[in-house]
Amino acid sequence: MNRHDVLLLQQIKQYPCVTITLPTHRTNPDNQQDPIRLRNLVSEASNRLLEEFSKREAANILARLEETANSVDHQHNLDGLALFVNEDIGFAHKLPFTVPARVIVDETFATRKLVLALNRTVRYWVLALSENTTRLYEATRDALVEVTSEGFPLTHDGPGGKMGLPSGPANPSAYRDEYHRKFFREVDEKLGLFLADDPLPVFVLGVDRYLSFFDEVTQHQNKILDRVLGNYDKHSLPELVDVVWPVAKEALLAEHMKVMELLNTAVGERRVATAVDNIWRAAQEGRGRVLIVEETYHFPARLDETGWHLTVADSATDPDVIDDAVDEIIEAVLAKGGEIAFVLDGSLTDYQRMVLLLRY
Repeated sequence: MNRHDVLLLQQIKQYPCVTITLPTHRTNPDNQQDPIRLRNLVSEASNRLLEEFSKREAANILARLEETANSVDHQHNLDGLALFVNEDIGFAHKLPFTVPARVIVDETFATRKLVLALNRTVRYWVLALSENTTRLYEATRDALVEVTSEGFPLTHDGPGGKMGLPSGPANPSAYRDEYHRKFFREVDEKLGLFLADDPLPVFVLGVDRYLSFFDEVTQHQNKILDRVLGNYDKHSLPELVDVVWPVAKEALLAEHMKVMELLNTAVGERRVATAVDNIWRAAQEGRGRVLIVEETYHFPARLDETGWHLTVADSATDPDVIDDAVDEIIEAVLAKGGEIAFVLDGSLTDYQRMVLLLRY
């Protein structure tokens, strides 16, 4: 699940909307219990619906809930699962991070915890170019999930693709190349729909010819972190992970080094905010350019009556406590057009584990 998916779900307001989340397992024998846990949560959701509606009134959503749950292939689970169901739609999303077991019935889908989890996860896009089928994957560390929306996967059906070349053009090679450019221009436009909502780094895979065409037409060069040369049309998902993850891990480590260099420059220019209270205020004011935070840093806090000052709280479960001010700061920085960079634990010891680079 990516931000694009979440934004689409957040637009839906229709009672009842049922959200089911549960932790799942990638391997046997642990994943053998996942179908049972899901079935129990579906039963809980059905019972809650039948407490409010008659069987006739709830028939459509109950049927869609069963259909969506039955569509899940538990042999290829990741770390979590989320179902979103109402009378009109039913989506099941496998998640590369764990989520609690919950059933929520409301007029909107429960997406906030998923957004927070997405903020905390090392993610990137993988675009596998091909004239047969170009595919987009959302990646979280060493897990890939294929995107099947907004036109993906795409197939080149025009001349030079499935259609073949006509006999008329004086220069058939140039004619074919132009249609390849047209196809990869369409690929780039579809990719842009996801980057607009989730501007993650992109790794592009393909043979040299397709990489060249894509480089000519793409509007997203600044998001391409690396390219992987080769034909991966027939690779299974695990085989593709074995190709992509070593490259991505090395490139993301290099990005980590760039972030630390950026921090050193900002410190020299005195354009940084440190300490959670100062970072909170700067983020709310829209002054945050890049928030750098250690991966596992959490900070329960109380907010004063003005809304501008935070103090540390002993317990995240107290009713007047923000259970994690770091997540709130992340959301504020993103909402104001800033960026988030996660670094390894221990990288920001001198900055109390989090620092905000300022626009001014």
